[in-house]
Amino acid sequence: MSKVLLSTTEFIYGQKIIKHLGLVRGTSIRSRHIGHDILAALRGIVGGEIHEYTKLLAESREQVLDRIMQDARELGGNAVVGLHFSTSQIASGAAELMVYGTAVVVEGIES
Repeated sequence: MSKVLLSTTEFIYGQKIIKHLGLVRGTSIRSRHIGHDILAALRGIVGGEIHEYTKLLAESREQVLDRIMQDARELGGNAVVGLHFSTSQIASGAAELMVYGTAVVVEGIES
């Protein structure tokens, strides 16, 4: 699978963007697990990091990044610039994580 560079800036230092391909995005909607909610409630009482939710969010981030890279590849891009994350609550216990940016072709990088 080809490499896709990701950048939160509108450019990639030291690289020349030769073509803008348009908006790309990756989304995932996840719901909480009742077992994780019980553990989270217990951790909420004593304080500290809620590892179950941290793991859920980390998995979601990886999934949406994989999806945006695939979207960019399908347009012929080898990079995404202006990368942003967004979250929203869809329903009680379910949230959407979305990442979006602009697919581009960067000179000198294999696609």
